[in-house]
Amino acid sequence: MEITVADLKRGERGIIKDFAMDILPIKLLELGCLPGNEVELVQQAPFRDPLYINVNGSHIAIRRSVARHIALDLLEDFSAR
Repeated sequence: MEITVADLKRGERGIIKDFAMDILPIKLLELGCLPGNEVELVQQAPFRDPLYINVNGSHIAIRRSVARHIALDLLEDFSAR
């Protein structure tokens, strides 16, 4: 099973592996949602949408439907905060 940004729990981090270019808005690419960059789930809004993520020091809100298309390599050094 492939892990996506939508699968992260609060505080978990991963490295962006792949995504469909036509799915992500250009603004997310400009803010650093690119392969090789680290993503951390900061918080989920009520009803679990949108998700607040940290990418390259930028806090970004993205819809869960978009987050499902961003594949990750999960970082194993996750520790509850």
